[in-house]
Amino acid sequence: MFTGIIEATGQLRESRHLGGDRRLRVDTDGLDLAAVRVGDSIAVNGCCLTAVEVDASGFAADVSLETLDCTTLGTLAPGDAVNLETALTLQTPLGGHLVSGHVDGVGTVVLREPAGRSEHWRFRAPEALSRYIAAKGSIAIEGISLTVNAVDGCEFDVNIVPHTAAVTTLGHIGAGHPVNLEVDQVARYLERLLEGRAASEHGGVSEALLRRSGFMRESHQ
Repeated sequence: MFTGIIEATGQLRESRHLGGDRRLRVDTDGLDLAAVRVGDSIAVNGCCLTAVEVDASGFAADVSLETLDCTTLGTLAPGDAVNLETALTLQTPLGGHLVSGHVDGVGTVVLREPAGRSEHWRFRAPEALSRYIAAKGSIAIEGISLTVNAVDGCEFDVNIVPHTAAVTTLGHIGAGHPVNLEVDQVARYLERLLEGRAASEHGGVSEALLRRSGFMRESHQ
């Protein structure tokens, strides 16, 4: 679990084919790895990866075909910058929102333009993900926790403050660039609960859960 607050930007050193998958080697630059051990999770551009090697300069992680198909990790080349965040602990300030590191799909930058000292960005999400994105809701883009300002079909707008552009990879990309998207977990679980209710013939457990969760109100005659 992560917060979507990027701790450092690193650099991909190597992307090596290994038994049909890939092994990525990441130089972590300013990221403190003192407490990271083999088997720990690190988010790379929003993708939760398991460290299989760790040293003073960085770490290596294996990336499955599923992850390569569903994220932008397979398109990275040596030298590309990446956003990095170590796993959330009970002592970590939750400055963003709860991010699982399980990327839902790949979106595209549509627009990047100045808006005062900040920037206005527009992204296009895959159609299947658009229903989970709501104005003033949270979304993780390349692992960065951001607030959605507006939604128009499959496109949505966010505001990027100067600090975020300076300390993440967003400062180096523009229109047409692919990005990893993770929607708010609440939206996904709510949909699953509603599906459970629809599948229940007589109310049953699913409807009871919905009522207790506050997603359904009791009807009063």
